Amino acid sequence: MTDTIRVGIIGANASYGWSKRAHLPALLGMPDFELTAVCTSRPETAGESKAFYGANLAFHDYTEMANHPDVDLVVVSVSVPAHYGMVTAGLQAGKHVFCEWPLGANTVEAVELTSLAHDKGVRTLIGLQARGGPALLRLRELVAEGYVGDMLSCNMTMFLPGLMGRGADRAWMADRANGANSLSIASGHALDIFCHCVGEFSELSAQVSVQLGQWSTGDGNTVDVSAPDNVMVSGTLENGAAASAHIATIPWNGSGWRMEVYGTQGTLSACSQEMVQYGDVRLYGAQGAGQPLQPLEVPSRLSLAPEGVPAGEPYNVAQLYRFIGDAIRDGSDAQPDFDTAVARHRFLDLLQESSDEGRRVKVG
Repeated sequence: MTDTIRVGIIGANASYGWSKRAHLPALLGMPDFELTAVCTSRPETAGESKAFYGANLAFHDYTEMANHPDVDLVVVSVSVPAHYGMVTAGLQAGKHVFCEWPLGANTVEAVELTSLAHDKGVRTLIGLQARGGPALLRLRELVAEGYVGDMLSCNMTMFLPGLMGRGADRAWMADRANGANSLSIASGHALDIFCHCVGEFSELSAQVSVQLGQWSTGDGNTVDVSAPDNVMVSGTLENGAAASAHIATIPWNGSGWRMEVYGTQGTLSACSQEMVQYGDVRLYGAQGAGQPLQPLEVPSRLSLAPEGVPAGEPYNVAQLYRFIGDAIRDGSDAQPDFDTAVARHRFLDLLQESSDEGRRVKVG
C-alpha cells in the first residue's frame, strides 16, 4: 500500500444520503486519502457517482469492489440491514473497514463481524463520529483533568423531530428487527459519547418504549411500529456519580442534544441543536460559587482534519478518517473500532433487558 490510502465507498450516491452529506466532502478535503471507487446498487447511479466525485472506478457489486486490488479501505455507508453482508465482503477481501454505526442489525451480527476482523488482522472503525468532535474531545479532557472536581452528577438529553411518520421508502424502519431506531441509532450515538466523556455505568435502570404505535408513510397508508422511540436510563457511573439520559424521537420542534456535568469545583455544559454526531457542539463551563457559565476555548490541537474539510457534518467524519489512517499506517488500533461497537451493542441490549424485566441491572 502507498502512503495515500485508497478508499472505496459503498453507498456513494451523488444525489442523497449520508455519504453525500458527510463522507465524501470529508474525503475530498483530505489529501492523504484518495477516493478510488464508488459503489451503488445500480450501474447507472454508480456511473453518475463516479463522474460526480471524480472516482477512478465504479461498481454496482460491492463484493467486486471490495476485492479490487486498488482499494485499501472499504467504507460502508448504507442502511443498517445491509451492513452485515457488506462489511463481511470487505473483511473477507482482507481490507480495512470503516462502517457506519450500528455495526450490525443486532449484537450477534456485530460479534461475528468483529471476530472475522480479528481473524483477518485488519484495522476497523465504527462510525461513532461524535468521538471526533473537537469540543467533545475537550469536554472529555476537562473532566479527566478535574475541571469539575469530584464528579457528583451528570445528565444528557437528545430530542429529535420526525416521530409522526416516514416516507414509504423508509417504512422498513418501523420494524425493530431491522436495527434502525431510537434505541439502536440515536441512543447508540448519544450514550457512547456520554459514557466516553464522563465514564461508564456500573448499574442502571432503563425504560425503552414505543410511544407512537403507527406511522404515516406519506402515501395515505400507515405502518405498525415495533421500533422504540423513547429511551430513558438512570444509574450510577463507575466513578460514583449519579447519571441520567433521555433520548427520544418526538413529533415536532426537537430541542437537539444537551449534556451537563456537575462536580465539587465546577460545571461543564455542552449543546447542539442537532444530533450530537453532526457537529456544531458548543462548550461552556464555570468554576466556583456564583460564576455564570462561559464559552470555553477548544484548543486547535484537537482539530486534526485539514482546513479543506467543511465544517458541520463532514468534520467529525474527517476526524475519524484521520484516526483510522494513522492506525493503518503504523499498525496500531483505531478507535472507536469494532470491539467498541460490540461493547455498545451489548450495552443497549442491557437497557432493553432492564426495561423488559423492570429491574435495575449491573453493567459489566
